[in-house]
Amino acid sequence: MPKDYSVGDRVEFKKTHPCGGKTWEILRVGMDFKAKCETCERVIMLARNKFEKSVKKKL
Repeated sequence: MPKDYSVGDRVEFKKTHPCGGKTWEILRVGMDFKAKCETCERVIMLARNKFEKSVKKKL
């Protein structure tokens, strides 16, 4: 069952980013997710299924 995410939500991933950050801000929602690392501000795009597997919890 898909979870409800919206633009502006903050999420924590299971694995840490190479910069050491774990929290991300969602910038785009759809078939792909665009998220920005809150530590180094790197922007990534992930497919919906990969994104939902990677999320540990919604903050």
